[in-house]
Amino acid sequence: MDQNELKRLVGQAAVKYVKPGEVLGVGTGSTVDCFIDALAASGIKPSACVSSSVRSTEKLRALGFEVVDLNDVERIGVYVDGADEINGDFEMIKGGGGALTREKIVASAADTFVCIADQSKLVKTLGRFPLPVEVIPMARGCVARALRALGAEPVERDFTTDNGCRILDCRNFMIEDPVRMEQTINAIPGVVTVGLFAARGADVLLLGTPEGVKTMEKTR
Repeated sequence: MDQNELKRLVGQAAVKYVKPGEVLGVGTGSTVDCFIDALAASGIKPSACVSSSVRSTEKLRALGFEVVDLNDVERIGVYVDGADEINGDFEMIKGGGGALTREKIVASAADTFVCIADQSKLVKTLGRFPLPVEVIPMARGCVARALRALGAEPVERDFTTDNGCRILDCRNFMIEDPVRMEQTINAIPGVVTVGLFAARGADVLLLGTPEGVKTMEKTR
Protein backbone atom coordinates (compact mmCIF):
# COMPACT_ATOMS: atom_id res chain seq x y z
CA MET A 1 0.00 0.00 0.00
CA ASP A 2 1.23 3.49 -0.80
CA GLN A 3 1.13 6.44 1.59
CA ASN A 4 -2.22 7.71 0.28
CA GLU A 5 -3.82 4.33 0.92
CA LEU A 6 -2.44 4.27 4.46
CA LYS A 7 -3.87 7.74 5.08
CA ARG A 8 -7.25 6.58 3.84
CA LEU A 9 -7.19 3.56 6.16
CA VAL A 10 -6.34 5.54 9.30
CA GLY A 11 -8.94 8.15 8.37
CA GLN A 12 -11.57 5.45 8.22
CA ALA A 13 -10.37 3.93 11.50
CA ALA A 14 -10.76 7.24 13.35
CA VAL A 15 -14.47 7.43 12.59
CA LYS A 16 -15.25 4.92 15.35
CA TYR A 17 -14.11 7.47 17.95
CA VAL A 18 -16.75 10.00 16.85
CA LYS A 19 -19.87 9.99 19.01
CA PRO A 20 -23.16 11.21 17.54
CA GLY A 21 -24.41 14.30 19.32
CA GLU A 22 -21.00 15.33 20.69
CA VAL A 23 -18.85 18.23 19.53
CA LEU A 24 -15.96 17.00 17.38
CA GLY A 25 -12.61 18.73 16.98
CA VAL A 26 -11.09 18.46 13.51
CA GLY A 27 -7.49 19.19 12.57
CA THR A 28 -6.05 19.89 9.16
CA GLY A 29 -3.93 18.22 6.50
CA SER A 30 -4.16 15.50 3.89
CA THR A 31 -4.72 12.69 6.41
CA VAL A 32 -7.49 14.68 8.08
CA ASP A 33 -9.07 15.21 4.65
CA CYS A 34 -9.34 11.41 4.43
CA PHE A 35 -10.95 11.33 7.87
CA ILE A 36 -13.51 13.98 6.92
CA ASP A 37 -14.43 12.05 3.77
CA ALA A 38 -14.79 8.82 5.79
CA LEU A 39 -16.92 10.59 8.40
CA ALA A 40 -19.26 11.94 5.73
CA ALA A 41 -19.60 8.48 4.19
CA SER A 42 -20.34 6.89 7.59
CA GLY A 43 -23.49 8.92 8.24
CA ILE A 44 -22.36 9.66 11.81
CA LYS A 45 -23.27 13.21 12.77
CA PRO A 46 -21.54 15.09 15.58
CA SER A 47 -23.63 17.89 17.07
CA ALA A 48 -21.10 20.34 15.62
CA CYS A 49 -17.46 20.56 14.63
CA VAL A 50 -14.71 22.89 15.79
CA SER A 51 -12.10 23.23 13.07
CA SER A 52 -8.45 24.23 13.35
CA SER A 53 -8.14 25.75 9.88
CA VAL A 54 -9.98 27.55 7.11
CA ARG A 55 -9.21 24.62 4.84
CA SER A 56 -10.92 22.05 7.08
CA THR A 57 -13.82 24.40 7.81
CA GLU A 58 -14.58 24.77 4.12
CA LYS A 59 -14.40 21.02 3.52
CA LEU A 60 -16.62 20.21 6.51
CA ARG A 61 -19.27 22.72 5.52
CA ALA A 62 -19.23 21.52 1.91
CA LEU A 63 -20.07 18.04 3.20
CA GLY A 64 -22.94 19.26 5.37
CA PHE A 65 -21.34 19.49 8.81
CA GLU A 66 -22.01 22.43 11.11
CA VAL A 67 -18.81 24.25 12.11
CA VAL A 68 -18.89 26.47 15.18
CA ASP A 69 -16.45 28.73 16.98
CA LEU A 70 -14.60 27.20 19.92
CA ASN A 71 -15.88 30.03 22.12
CA ASP A 72 -19.42 28.75 21.58
CA VAL A 73 -18.88 25.27 23.06
CA GLU A 74 -18.05 24.11 26.57
CA ARG A 75 -16.18 20.94 25.67
CA ILE A 76 -14.93 18.83 22.78
CA GLY A 77 -15.22 15.09 23.16
CA VAL A 78 -12.64 14.00 20.60
CA TYR A 79 -10.08 15.85 18.51
CA VAL A 80 -8.79 14.06 15.39
CA ASP A 81 -5.64 15.30 13.72
CA GLY A 82 -2.47 14.12 12.03
CA ALA A 83 1.19 14.66 12.86
CA ASP A 84 4.37 15.41 10.97
CA GLU A 85 6.27 13.31 13.50
CA ILE A 86 5.27 11.38 16.62
CA ASN A 87 7.44 9.50 19.11
CA GLY A 88 6.78 6.59 21.44
CA ASP A 89 5.55 8.93 24.18
CA PHE A 90 2.96 10.35 21.74
CA GLU A 91 4.75 13.71 21.67
CA MET A 92 4.50 15.31 18.25
CA ILE A 93 5.80 17.85 15.79
CA LYS A 94 2.89 19.49 13.98
CA GLY A 95 2.47 22.54 11.78
CA GLY A 96 3.71 21.42 8.40
CA GLY A 97 0.46 22.79 7.01
CA GLY A 98 0.78 26.02 8.98
CA ALA A 99 -2.18 25.58 11.37
CA LEU A 100 -0.17 24.75 14.50
CA THR A 101 -1.56 27.47 16.77
CA ARG A 102 -5.22 26.72 16.12
CA GLU A 103 -4.50 22.99 16.25
CA LYS A 104 -2.92 23.38 19.68
CA ILE A 105 -5.83 25.47 20.96
CA VAL A 106 -8.46 22.98 19.81
CA ALA A 107 -6.43 20.01 21.11
CA SER A 108 -6.19 21.66 24.54
CA ALA A 109 -9.99 21.75 24.78
CA ALA A 110 -10.54 18.10 23.87
CA ASP A 111 -11.05 15.18 26.26
CA THR A 112 -9.31 12.79 23.86
CA PHE A 113 -6.76 13.48 21.12
CA VAL A 114 -6.72 10.85 18.38
CA CYS A 115 -3.67 11.11 16.14
CA ILE A 116 -3.90 9.55 12.68
CA ALA A 117 -0.66 8.94 10.80
CA ASP A 118 1.14 6.52 8.53
CA GLN A 119 4.08 4.57 9.90
CA SER A 120 6.67 6.91 8.34
CA LYS A 121 5.70 9.53 10.95
CA LEU A 122 6.68 7.37 13.95
CA VAL A 123 10.22 8.26 15.08
CA LYS A 124 12.47 7.61 18.04
CA THR A 125 13.61 11.24 18.40
CA LEU A 126 11.70 14.29 17.14
CA GLY A 127 13.45 16.73 14.85
CA ARG A 128 14.06 15.16 11.48
CA PHE A 129 11.00 17.09 10.30
CA PRO A 130 11.68 20.86 10.56
CA LEU A 131 10.05 22.24 13.71
CA PRO A 132 7.62 25.09 12.89
CA VAL A 133 7.46 28.17 15.10
CA GLU A 134 4.70 30.71 14.46
CA VAL A 135 5.87 34.26 15.17
CA ILE A 136 4.53 37.81 15.23
CA PRO A 137 5.93 39.40 12.03
CA MET A 138 7.81 42.21 13.80
CA ALA A 139 9.60 39.67 16.03
CA ARG A 140 10.81 37.43 13.21
CA GLY A 141 14.48 38.48 13.47
CA CYS A 142 14.60 38.44 17.29
CA VAL A 143 13.01 35.02 17.47
CA ALA A 144 15.30 33.64 14.77
CA ARG A 145 18.35 34.73 16.77
CA ALA A 146 16.97 33.11 19.93
CA LEU A 147 16.31 29.86 18.04
CA ARG A 148 19.83 29.83 16.65
CA ALA A 149 21.12 30.18 20.22
CA LEU A 150 19.23 26.98 21.04
CA GLY A 151 21.01 25.15 18.22
CA ALA A 152 18.36 25.38 15.49
CA GLU A 153 18.70 26.63 11.92
CA PRO A 154 15.52 28.72 11.46
CA VAL A 155 14.34 29.39 7.90
CA GLU A 156 11.39 31.65 7.21
CA ARG A 157 8.63 29.90 5.29
CA ASP A 158 7.00 31.73 2.38
CA PHE A 159 3.62 31.46 4.07
CA THR A 160 1.26 33.57 6.16
CA THR A 161 -0.87 31.73 8.71
CA ASP A 162 -4.62 32.08 9.19
CA ASN A 163 -3.66 34.34 12.13
CA GLY A 164 -1.67 36.73 9.92
CA CYS A 165 1.67 35.56 11.30
CA ARG A 166 4.83 34.03 9.86
CA ILE A 167 6.50 30.65 10.38
CA LEU A 168 10.13 29.87 11.05
CA ASP A 169 11.02 26.24 10.29
CA CYS A 170 13.82 24.98 12.55
CA ARG A 171 16.06 22.58 10.63
CA ASN A 172 18.76 20.24 11.90
CA PHE A 173 17.28 20.42 15.39
CA MET A 174 16.93 17.07 17.16
CA ILE A 175 14.85 17.35 20.31
CA GLU A 176 15.78 15.13 23.24
CA ASP A 177 13.37 16.69 25.78
CA PRO A 178 10.25 17.83 23.90
CA VAL A 179 8.32 19.07 26.95
CA ARG A 180 11.16 21.28 28.13
CA MET A 181 11.91 22.57 24.63
CA GLU A 182 8.23 23.41 24.09
CA GLN A 183 8.27 25.51 27.26
CA THR A 184 11.55 27.18 26.32
CA ILE A 185 10.51 28.22 22.81
CA ASN A 186 7.04 29.32 23.87
CA ALA A 187 8.68 31.69 26.37
CA ILE A 188 10.57 33.60 23.66
CA PRO A 189 8.92 37.04 23.20
CA GLY A 190 7.20 37.20 19.84
CA VAL A 191 6.48 33.47 19.58
CA VAL A 192 2.79 32.70 19.09
CA THR A 193 3.35 28.99 19.54
CA VAL A 194 5.78 26.23 18.67
CA GLY A 195 4.77 23.12 16.77
CA LEU A 196 5.79 20.82 19.61
CA PHE A 197 2.76 19.01 21.02
CA ALA A 198 4.43 17.48 24.06
CA ALA A 199 2.83 19.02 27.15
CA ARG A 200 -0.47 17.93 25.60
CA GLY A 201 0.31 15.03 23.30
CA ALA A 202 -1.95 12.44 21.73
CA ASP A 203 -3.98 9.93 23.74
CA VAL A 204 -4.51 7.47 20.90
CA LEU A 205 -2.35 6.78 17.84
CA LEU A 206 -3.88 5.11 14.80
CA LEU A 207 -0.86 4.10 12.76
CA GLY A 208 -1.22 3.00 9.15
CA THR A 209 1.04 0.06 8.31
CA PRO A 210 1.19 -2.39 5.38
CA GLU A 211 -0.44 -4.93 7.73
CA GLY A 212 -3.33 -2.60 8.50
CA VAL A 213 -4.11 0.03 11.13
CA LYS A 214 -2.32 -0.42 14.44
CA THR A 215 -4.08 1.11 17.45
CA MET A 216 -1.85 2.37 20.23
CA GLU A 217 -3.07 4.02 23.44
CA LYS A 218 -1.04 6.10 25.82
CA THR A 219 -0.37 4.53 29.18
CA ARG A 220 -1.48 6.88 31.92
